[in-house]
Amino acid sequence: MAKRSGAVHVATTVRRYKDKVYETHLLRRTYREGGKVRHQTVGNISHLPPDLIDTIRRRLQGDEAPSGDGKFEILRSLPHGHVAAVLGVLRTIGLDSLIASRPSEERTLILSMIVARVIDPRSKLATARSLKGETATTSLALELGVELHDDRRLYDALDWLIDRQGRIEKKLAKKHLRDGSLILYDVSSSFYTGTHCPLAKFGHNRDGKNGYPQIVYGLLCSAEGCPVAVEVFEGNTSDPKTLQAQIVKLRELFQIERVILVGDRGLITAKRIDETLRAVEGVDWITAMRADSIKKLVEQGTIQPSLFDDRDLMEVESADYPGERLVVCRNPFLAEERTRKRKELLEATEKKLEEIVVATKREKRPLRGKDKIGLRIGKIINRHKVGKHFLLEIGEEQFSFHRDEEKIAAEAALDGLYVIRSSLARDVLAAESTVRAYKDLSKVERAFRSLKTVDLKVRPIYHRLEERVRAHVFLCMLAYYVEWHMRGKLEALLFDDEDKAYAESLRASIVAPAERSPSAKRKDETKRTSDDLPVHSFRTLLADLATLAKNLVRASGSTPCEFYMLTRPTELQTRAFELLGVAP
Repeated sequence: MAKRSGAVHVATTVRRYKDKVYETHLLRRTYREGGKVRHQTVGNISHLPPDLIDTIRRRLQGDEAPSGDGKFEILRSLPHGHVAAVLGVLRTIGLDSLIASRPSEERTLILSMIVARVIDPRSKLATARSLKGETATTSLALELGVELHDDRRLYDALDWLIDRQGRIEKKLAKKHLRDGSLILYDVSSSFYTGTHCPLAKFGHNRDGKNGYPQIVYGLLCSAEGCPVAVEVFEGNTSDPKTLQAQIVKLRELFQIERVILVGDRGLITAKRIDETLRAVEGVDWITAMRADSIKKLVEQGTIQPSLFDDRDLMEVESADYPGERLVVCRNPFLAEERTRKRKELLEATEKKLEEIVVATKREKRPLRGKDKIGLRIGKIINRHKVGKHFLLEIGEEQFSFHRDEEKIAAEAALDGLYVIRSSLARDVLAAESTVRAYKDLSKVERAFRSLKTVDLKVRPIYHRLEERVRAHVFLCMLAYYVEWHMRGKLEALLFDDEDKAYAESLRASIVAPAERSPSAKRKDETKRTSDDLPVHSFRTLLADLATLAKNLVRASGSTPCEFYMLTRPTELQTRAFELLGVAP
C-alpha cells in the first residue's frame, strides 16, 4: 500500500484539569496512507522556550528567515547567561523531576523561584515583578514559559511545595544517603522582623539581634555536604531538642536502619546521648566534648597533656564513658590562637576595670559605694567571657583587681586540646577518620553561610503564616542544593581548591590545619586559572554570566520578523558552560 510523505508541523494541544492548564507541543508529520490521513509524532518539544517553539512553528509553515537585506533593531535585551547556567544544572541533576514528575504551573513557578533565589535573592513580590513580561529583569520567565498575572500564584505555589516537602526529601535521601553512611546535622537561626508568625520566638540569637524574635532550623546533609532535608522549629527551641525529630525522620520517613549522626558539642550533648540516642538501636553518633568535661578527664589523669609533646592524636578510655571511644587531639596552631585571644581579651577587660579604679580616685565626684561600684563592674566584667580570671576587691571607697594566674594557667594547659566522642567501634571507623568526620561539619556551616548571608539570603523573612515560613526555608534549601552542584562543577573557575585529594596528602596529620594544593595557591596569588582565565567567587561568576544577554531583534526588509539572538559568549563564559555541561 503506497504511503505518501507529508510535511512536518507543530501540533499544540491544550488540556484543562480543574483550574490548571497543560500545553503540549509535538512535532508531527502528516501523510496519506491508503486514502486516509495519518499522523506520526516525530518528537516532543514542550520543554523548549516558547519563543523557540514559535520560531520552529513559523519556519515549518514556510516563513523565511531574516534575509539580512534590511535593518536590524534590538527591541529588548535580557540578562540570560546566569539563568541558563542555573536552570540547566537544575534540570541536569533532575531536581525538576524530584519536585514533581509531571509538569504543572505550580512546579514551573517553584522552579522559577529556585532559580531566582540563586541568581538574585529577593522577596516574593520582587521576584514576581521580575517574572512579568513588562518588568522582567532576566530571561527566566521566557525560558520557563511563565506568564504571571497574579502575584498570589507564587504564594499558592509555596503552599503546594510545603505539602510535598516530605516526598521531595525522601527522594533526595534515597539519592544521597545510604544505610550506615555518615549524616551531618547542624542547627542555626534567623531573626524575624515581623510580629505575627507563630514560629517566631525569643531564644539564643546567633545573629546578634537580641531585640528580635527568631526561627530555628536544622539542616541534614550527606557526608559530602549535599543538603537533603531541613526542618523549621520555634525560635526558643534549644539545639539538642531538635535531634529527636531528625532521628524519626531518618528512620521512619527515609527508611534508614543504621544512622550515624555527626553533630557538634552543643547539639549532641551528654544529656541528649543518655536520653535520646543511647537507647535507640541502630543509631550511632560522633560529637565533641565540652571544655568542663575535658578538664575533668585531665584532673583524673585520663588525659595527660605531656603525652602530646611528640604526637597530636591518641585514644583513651574512661569509666565515665563506658562503651565509647574518646579520641584526644591537640592542635598547636589552635593552642597558639587561643593563647593570643585570651591575652587580648584579658587586656581589654583590664582596661575597662582600670577606668573604674580611676573613677574611685578622682577628686571631683568620685565613684563611691559598694553597690554603685559593683554595678559598674557587672556591666563589663564578663563582656569578653574572661571575668572568671580576675580576683576583685570592692570597698565603699576603693576598688582593686588582679589576675587569677592559677586559673589562667589551668585553662592554658588545655589550649589546643579537644576530644571527639563516638559510639562507633574501631573496626567501623578509625580514629583519624572519626576526627575527619567531625571536622566535616564545616560543610554544614558553609551551607548556613550561603543560606543566611553570602548567596541565598534566607533573611529577612517576610512571611507571616507558619507554613509559608517553612516553605520559604525549604525553597532556600532547594536553591542551595542547586548551588552545591554548581560549585562542584565550577571549581576550576572559582577560588575553591579543585585538587582536594592532593591537598589532603600534603597534610601532616588530620589534626593539623587543612592545606591548599599548589594549583589553588597559584589561583590565590595570580587570580588566574590554569587556562589563564580570571578566577571568580560564585557570586561574581554569576554576575559575569549575566552579561550574556538574550536580545529580541526585529529585522525589517522583504520578510520582516522578530527573533531572539544571544550575544556571543566570552571565553570565560564558554568555559563555564562546558564545565556545567549545559548550553547557553
